[in-house]
Amino acid sequence: MNNKKRSLFKNLEALTSILLIFLTLLALIINNSSYEIFYDNFFFNTYIVEDFNVHSFVNDFLMSIFFLLAGLEIKEEVLYGSLSSFKKASFPIIASLGGVIMPAIIYTYFNLDSKYMIGVCIPISTDIAFSLGIYFLFSKYLQPSLKMFLLSLAVVDDLISMILIGTVYSSSLNLFYLSLALLILTFLYISNKFYKIESITFYLMMGLLLWYFVHLSGIHSTLSGILLAFVIPTKPYKKRFSPSYYIQRNFRSINNLIIMPLFAFANTGINISSNLNLTNFPSVFLGIYLGLLVGKPLGIMIFTFLSNLLKITKKPSDLNWTSIFLSSIVCSIGFTMSIFISEIAFANSEELMAVARICILLTSFTSMIISSLFIKTFKELHII
Repeated sequence: MNNKKRSLFKNLEALTSILLIFLTLLALIINNSSYEIFYDNFFFNTYIVEDFNVHSFVNDFLMSIFFLLAGLEIKEEVLYGSLSSFKKASFPIIASLGGVIMPAIIYTYFNLDSKYMIGVCIPISTDIAFSLGIYFLFSKYLQPSLKMFLLSLAVVDDLISMILIGTVYSSSLNLFYLSLALLILTFLYISNKFYKIESITFYLMMGLLLWYFVHLSGIHSTLSGILLAFVIPTKPYKKRFSPSYYIQRNFRSINNLIIMPLFAFANTGINISSNLNLTNFPSVFLGIYLGLLVGKPLGIMIFTFLSNLLKITKKPSDLNWTSIFLSSIVCSIGFTMSIFISEIAFANSEELMAVARICILLTSFTSMIISSLFIKTFKELHII
């Protein structure tokens, strides 16, 4: 990647983080003003087709594009990048496992044997956009290798979250539509593997069919994005670049500047002045807040330190423990994926969804502030 492309990517990630914050605040302002009715009417009372409103379009369809791009990124990292060998992948994978397991344990501690256990996956995720946004905002003070560690950790985190979304949060299966989805998937695999089809239009049109059948099958429709990513070529056959490259290049700006900010705007509209009472759900609030803010850093540090001590894996020589600790703080920003999972987990309770979203917002903003303060402090001490 040349310097110009690096600069554009850096600016895009930073801009995405700014847009996410701005539209989150805007949604909160609108929903605590006289304009709340317009927000609700647009997202929840405007239907594209029967039983499929604008909010569903954002969460179920547009977010499938988000997962497609995330899936392609994960696939390329596994095949050619930082996750392509055990030696390269072991340290960030173990870090990610710690960052998933410890928040789940903390949430379970507060919510075991309660009806709120369905939210256990909310605090396990890392927001790639915000995490890299923090990195790029302070990149001149940070080691370049920290970005790859942070990206690898977040990618594995997202992969785990995607698997859980497709299993834990899927409704009863419709085997007929599931069979049609698998048939489409098999056809796409054969088209890639044996016929070496490189048409972007072909994969995207078949991807629409795949999304439709997955949506009707009872599995959460966003999983179609991941499934589609698995069967899209990542190496060119005849063209200069692969279909994966073209899709990522053409959709990255749309995803970062439209889809993710729109998702934030559509899902953080909380009326704080209503009858919402956080004390009604203290276990949910504490489970998510402490799971993300404490569980993430604690899990990452414990798992990486012990695995390095026991020689299960080895810490990269160009990263010191201060940098890894800083990464663990940044990873407690769950935002996009955490909000997405809370929408699914607590779909039957508006009040629970609102509590979860407020908690995620508070945690994300707290993490960003702590990360910024730590970077400033460590920079002055010359230990990063």
